[in-house]
Amino acid sequence: MREHADEALRFMTDLRVPFTNNLGERAIRMPRMPKVKQKISGCFRTFNGAEDFCIIRSYLGTMHKQGQDTSELLRHTFIGNPFQPVSC
Repeated sequence: MREHADEALRFMTDLRVPFTNNLGERAIRMPRMPKVKQKISGCFRTFNGAEDFCIIRSYLGTMHKQGQDTSELLRHTFIGNPFQPVSC
């Protein structure tokens, strides 16, 4: 902590840096989704299916945080013109 105090406490001097990384953890953890998936089908059928689900979930989560409408994003994606997230 002493070696990296500036980075660890950056949220105190830079208001763009969140106090916690809960948003990042929440996007990965997906509190209710795995349980709902387990109740409906018991599991993902393949590893590739689980990977695809995580990619889609991550994309939609990122775009939602950037204020985008998820139904509009999906529409554009299915017609072959997906929006790209804004880089920081």
